[in-house]
Amino acid sequence: MDLAEIFRVMRRRWYVLLPGLLLTVGLTVGVALTVPVTYQSQSTVVLLNSQKATVAYDGNPFLSTQTSLTGMADSLARNLNSDVSVRELKSRGATGTFEAKLADNAQGPLMWLTVTGTDEKAVLSSARILTAYAKERLGEFQKQQSVEQNAMIRMTTIVAPQNPAAQTKTRLEYMIMAGGLGLVLSLVATFYAEARRRPRPAVREEEPAQPATDPEPEPATATDTEAEESVAERTMALRTPPSWSRSAERSNERSHERTTERSTDKRHAEEPRAGRSVMTVAPGTEALDEESTNGQRSHTGQREI
Repeated sequence: MDLAEIFRVMRRRWYVLLPGLLLTVGLTVGVALTVPVTYQSQSTVVLLNSQKATVAYDGNPFLSTQTSLTGMADSLARNLNSDVSVRELKSRGATGTFEAKLADNAQGPLMWLTVTGTDEKAVLSSARILTAYAKERLGEFQKQQSVEQNAMIRMTTIVAPQNPAAQTKTRLEYMIMAGGLGLVLSLVATFYAEARRRPRPAVREEEPAQPATDPEPEPATATDTEAEESVAERTMALRTPPSWSRSAERSNERSHERTTERSTDKRHAEEPRAGRSVMTVAPGTEALDEESTNGQRSHTGQREI
């Protein structure tokens, strides 16, 4: 299905597509009204070395930086994100969500203090409360360890809490998801209606079963004759014994013929000898009879001829 066919289907089934699009618009507007706009305010603070540690630098804390200050900043951020600190902030009138962390790509003990909420004015006041509370917590940690006043780590604000900025990314994502889902469902309903309304191909009726009859033999054609001849040739080729078998058979036949010829010659040689002995005896007998009788009759009264 190409793009033109899709538009033709949408035009034919507009009565299905139009309500779906209206519902999609309504769903998108509902998401926009339901999901509120969030605001965010952020401040940046830095930890400074104590007055006692900056004496060598004429009291300039920005010239004295130590690795321990970054570790202290990380510890303070973890404490500000705890449930105890959140409850304390809310008891002071702060609203929204709070986050304290080390600043990204920072080369010193810098911290970001962020407040997020739906009320713009409340977010700004909450950011100020969070900044002040972070400074108090830093002092409490050092007092618990009985640190002298001139040896305590200090905190100063580098960037004051900024005016809250609207965060529309989350609401925009929800609106896109609602619009996309409504559009997909509308198109599915449109094409489903098109598929239901299309005429279905007529089902071919099954032909009644005919009684089985012996087909009349068809006259053989030249192609059939050639096929039979080729089959017969292949059959004869398969039946033809191999050359070594034929050679053995020929040698057997020759030996059989020789044996037969020898027996025949031997029989022929014996037959003439027997004939000659008979023929030789007969004349001798006749001569003896003639000589003994001298032409007279035998005892039987008859003369031998």
